[in-house]
Amino acid sequence: MPVKAAEEVLGRLAIKGLTAQEAEASRALHGSNKTVTESRTFLHVLLDLFRDPMLLLLIVVAGIYFIMGNSGDGFFMLAAIVVVTGISLYQESRTKSALAMLQSLTQPMSTAVRDGVLTKIPREELVVGDYILIEEGASIPADGTVIRAHDFTVNESILTGESLPVEKNAGSAAKLYQGTSVSSGWAIGKVEAVGIHTSLGKIGESLKAIDEEETPLQKQIRSFVRKMAWIGITIFLLVWAVNFVRSYKLLESLLQALTLAMSVLPEEIPVAFTTFMALGAWRLMKLGVIVKNIATVEALGSATVICTDKTGTLTENRMSLAKVYSLSSGKITAPGEAGEAGKDVIAYAMWASESIPFDAMEVALHEAYDKISTGTGRRSFRMIHEYPLEGRPPMMTHAFENTAGERIIAAKGAPEAIMNVSILNDRERQNIRSALQTLTTSGYRVLGVAISDFNGSIFPRKQQQLQFVFKGLVAFFDPPKANIPQVLDSFYKAGMQVKIITGDNAATTATIARAIKFRGYEKAIEGEELLRLTDEEMRRKVTEVNIFTRMFPEAKLKIVNALKANGHIVAMTGDGVNDAPALKAAHISIAMGKRGSEAAKNIASLVLVHDDLQRMVDAVGIGRRIYANLKKAIQYIISIHIPIVLMVFLPLALGWIYPVVFTPVHVIMLELIMGPTCSIVYEHEPIEQNAMNQKPRPASVTFFNARELGVSIAQGIVITLALIAIYFYAVYMYGSALQTRTMVFTSLILCNIFLTLVNRSFHYSIFMTLRYRNNFLIFILILNIALLALLLFVTPVTSFFLLKTLSPLQWLICLGVSFVSVIWIEFWKMWSIKFTR
Repeated sequence: MPVKAAEEVLGRLAIKGLTAQEAEASRALHGSNKTVTESRTFLHVLLDLFRDPMLLLLIVVAGIYFIMGNSGDGFFMLAAIVVVTGISLYQESRTKSALAMLQSLTQPMSTAVRDGVLTKIPREELVVGDYILIEEGASIPADGTVIRAHDFTVNESILTGESLPVEKNAGSAAKLYQGTSVSSGWAIGKVEAVGIHTSLGKIGESLKAIDEEETPLQKQIRSFVRKMAWIGITIFLLVWAVNFVRSYKLLESLLQALTLAMSVLPEEIPVAFTTFMALGAWRLMKLGVIVKNIATVEALGSATVICTDKTGTLTENRMSLAKVYSLSSGKITAPGEAGEAGKDVIAYAMWASESIPFDAMEVALHEAYDKISTGTGRRSFRMIHEYPLEGRPPMMTHAFENTAGERIIAAKGAPEAIMNVSILNDRERQNIRSALQTLTTSGYRVLGVAISDFNGSIFPRKQQQLQFVFKGLVAFFDPPKANIPQVLDSFYKAGMQVKIITGDNAATTATIARAIKFRGYEKAIEGEELLRLTDEEMRRKVTEVNIFTRMFPEAKLKIVNALKANGHIVAMTGDGVNDAPALKAAHISIAMGKRGSEAAKNIASLVLVHDDLQRMVDAVGIGRRIYANLKKAIQYIISIHIPIVLMVFLPLALGWIYPVVFTPVHVIMLELIMGPTCSIVYEHEPIEQNAMNQKPRPASVTFFNARELGVSIAQGIVITLALIAIYFYAVYMYGSALQTRTMVFTSLILCNIFLTLVNRSFHYSIFMTLRYRNNFLIFILILNIALLALLLFVTPVTSFFLLKTLSPLQWLICLGVSFVSVIWIEFWKMWSIKFTR
């Protein structure tokens, strides 16, 4: 990061920036650096709640009760409305709190001069008059003018449509525009417009946030809920019509039909989905993984391949000059043991670097030069020409001259690039290749160094047009991170492929790959070769090869697209501007929090705060856990809804002796029990033991296959049959509507408790899942039992709900029938899954 260079420039220009008071005054005069957006007030939230079908049904039912003079039930329904609203507000509050915390961590920061000091501040706090430092990879935060620039080019395609970067030099004509991105170099700019007054802000409506497309899972869930709603409406109208024709009692018929509609509507499903995703993102944040789009949480568990950079991701990104090779001496030595020829190579490599370095290798070269230098170094020279890093393979050249007319032109870059522009005979080329082979196979990252004796005043347009004398090689070592072998092993066990995509050469990458036990280190392909392949050859090659070297943006993008064409769900790590196209194309884009550029972080859906790939293993585990637990929750919802719907519908439709088994107060009580169970209990379920040892689910797989949906329906039907048996037993034995309703209602709540326990896993037995730690499960089960006891043993409550206290025998019958109606799934597990206790 060019902070030191910027501080030098600011010191020379005597720029102190704004004081805190001046910044506040500017903000009051010109506004904040943000667009005006509508904030959701409490009233907006309440209005949204009253669009909830379940809440509307409760209001209608409450109104009917009051019209019929049944004020007790009416007030109960009003209380239920308050409870449902409170639960909804609480769920929204939890979701918003998690998302707000995520947003605070992902809020873009800018470097501005305040009170004479360069400091990081949130982008929204920038004001007109601020001096800002903008560097490669950053998004320009406000409109302004360039004060000083260093190799500064900007991509303004968001405004102009022109994809080529525009060079910006200091001056009033060099304008900065909010939202454009820095392609190279750095600059100091002065802010002239912020927020809605910028060029981007004035575009207005056309640049408002576009609604994100729903994920496949969201679409499937929405489709399922919509179908259930239509089924509910159809049955509602049918039951209302049939009962009205039978009784000619409008309000009673409507009440019965509304009871059925309430039982059919699975409003817990979308609530569960939102809750699971938001809390999943919050859990990831606590692990050091910032999720910028909660829909990504869903995709994590299905990732089949992860494409990772080498430097800084697999390695420590800690460069030091390890070896020097001089062509004239033919020796490879340590920097401290280098002779005069070796010291010349180090010196020229330093001259080919930036004056104030921020690249790790250039920092190492400056440090090595300082140890061997006794002269004034660069202080007596001024730069007269500079060629930026470019070409395939890349190189860069700097030209310096002092007052005596002495000139130094030095270049460094990929050894192949330096060899291509140097005058070498066959023997020299062979010696260089031999030294290069020795260094790269030892795991070093190697740069070539050369000098030119060009004396003209007008430099060629391209540095490759200069004639160079090859001086030698400088080798750096960036050791692999200690935990990477374990990280890779975790990915492999999870059924994921790992691809290394790097700008480094094949030999160096293979050495690192071998050291970290990377699968497929024997094969590699370079970017230029890759681009020559046809689409079909590309798709085959990305399957056969796991190491891709000398990569550039177009090649990285082609790899990601080829993997996607092969049906993979692709996760891609990246940290620079050149990674942006591939990151945008990947299903899951991952930026590094510490060394990642702003461009990479803006595009990425995940940010690894500590640049630790282990967090991706954790993220995949959480993704799989969330997906599995959400599936359990929805299977539970389906299974428990079926007996509720059928025990409301069948007695009414078939004209049983007691047609009204459940009234609205019973249905809403069941809904209040089910809501916390699906959204709290299952969300807190731990990851199953086998989750990270299974292959990722294919992208084409629907949320529920026929077998899984069939199991849930079967569970619901078996519970319904059990309740029907209880119903007819109670009718036959006791001949009382209150006794019949009580036994059916009690059995259903007991079934709910047993179902919650057995549905914790469809792979392991209940004996295994009882060992899982989930404090919320214990709390909810105790709450359910306490609620049942309240309903049956507290006389005023029992009377209000039209229930009756059960005898010990009746309790035993309800308990036994409920247990048998649910526990059969354990035998199904043994038969179908063949689990081992």
